[in-house]
Amino acid sequence: MKNEQYEQGYRLTLLNVALGLGTFIQVLDTSIANVAIPYIAGNLNVSTEEGTWVITSFSASNAIILPLTGWLSDYFGRVRLFCWSIALFTITSFFCGFSSSLSMLVFFRVLQGAVAGSLIPLSQTLLLANHPPEKQGNALGFWGMIVIVAPILGPILGGYLTDFYSWPWIFYMNVPIGLFSASVTWYLLKDKDSQVVRNPIDWIGIALLSLGVGCLQIMLDKGKDLDWFKSNTILALAIASIIALSYFIIWTYYQPYPVVDLSFFRNINFAFGCLATTIGFLFYFGSTVTLPLWLQTEQGYTPFWAGLAVAPVGIIPFLLSTSVGKYMSRFDLRFISSLSFLFFALSFFYQAHFTTAISLQAIMLARFLQGLGVAIFFLPLVQLSLGNIPKNRYASASGLYNFIRILVGSGFGTSLSIELWTRLKTFHRARLTETLTIFNSSTEKFYETLENYHPSFTSDVSNQLLEKLIEQQGYMLSTNDLAWLAAWGFLAMIPLIFLCKKVKMSNSKSSTTTAH
Repeated sequence: MKNEQYEQGYRLTLLNVALGLGTFIQVLDTSIANVAIPYIAGNLNVSTEEGTWVITSFSASNAIILPLTGWLSDYFGRVRLFCWSIALFTITSFFCGFSSSLSMLVFFRVLQGAVAGSLIPLSQTLLLANHPPEKQGNALGFWGMIVIVAPILGPILGGYLTDFYSWPWIFYMNVPIGLFSASVTWYLLKDKDSQVVRNPIDWIGIALLSLGVGCLQIMLDKGKDLDWFKSNTILALAIASIIALSYFIIWTYYQPYPVVDLSFFRNINFAFGCLATTIGFLFYFGSTVTLPLWLQTEQGYTPFWAGLAVAPVGIIPFLLSTSVGKYMSRFDLRFISSLSFLFFALSFFYQAHFTTAISLQAIMLARFLQGLGVAIFFLPLVQLSLGNIPKNRYASASGLYNFIRILVGSGFGTSLSIELWTRLKTFHRARLTETLTIFNSSTEKFYETLENYHPSFTSDVSNQLLEKLIEQQGYMLSTNDLAWLAAWGFLAMIPLIFLCKKVKMSNSKSSTTTAH
């Protein structure tokens, strides 16, 4: 920064709010539209499958820009890039809500995702750079709480706005928040922008990255709808992505000014920390997607109540956010991360014993306990991964770190979890059907009970009811299987953490280099 003077007093508080809200609306928009897709599709006279392009278009363009954050911030300046990104995000949000056709909405969602790509890493970079060393732990905790809690609130808020108002309001709500964030941040930091460094633009690298990541993200989003590799479209996207990203890696290796610096993977902490974070997000977000889906499709929950059922996972992170950032410097970060994985494992072991008769309170308790793991999951891993990256390179490193976390951990994790959930349901349904024959005593008892209590039921009605129960149990067992997998997966990752070197937040440098 040109001026190393940290913000103080009300200016620091105002900056925290402005940067926090800017981060909040960006992270919120990754999940808020999910529950509104049926309403959007119906209002715009398209199918639900076509309506999912509202999600795909945002995630694809967002994923492309995210790894370019370091280069973009050098080229334009961090403060200028953040403020312009928020301003453009606000404008595109308004036009998303104003859209009268699917093509118009998808067009502005592409733009919205692109301008939002740099907001997550830049918000943390600016937040930490303007806090004195003794307050950077609190700032990091505050930022981490937003990143974790916002996706949880997304479905709840989206369901509420859609049910009680209309779907455009999930976009209109960004306008006043975005204007406030951009104007306040510019007012406070306009004289403290980073030095502009305009190296030659690697157009070929940008093109290869955009093609590879764009095809990969669309493949992940559309794979299930198109039956994965049985579809020529998915095959073409996969081949294009592999070729483009392979050439991108080779091209980047020989470039003096690469658009993405892949040499960070030579750093042991970055490599293993990034791997642990990505796998952890894969399991966590997989559960965050499949559990509400199971509640809505099989348990009869509305989108709002399904979102409410899983929301308690954010309570403990919200309460402990600043404390974790403040006090984690006193402990070995590898131990804290291991403890987080242990809490996750215990909560998933508990969830693996769910039945179709599970109560709302029991589900909320399981998610509340999972919040113990969430509260100490993200921040220590960020510090382990980026804590020994040189200060002048951490913007690039954090952009790459977030790119992998979001694309693989969240994007691929969501697609993989839903696919596994569906296939395991088919497996369990087949196994249950094999045993429930007319010669099975349980089957006989089922039909006798129906005949005694519902004599008006025909054999066809009884068969349909049995089919429904088998389907319901198949999804229940599938949901439990994913919980078992996540539990053992988190336990298996604990040794991975100790492959990282010890990092402490004992000084200004260690705190600042966590900038995201």
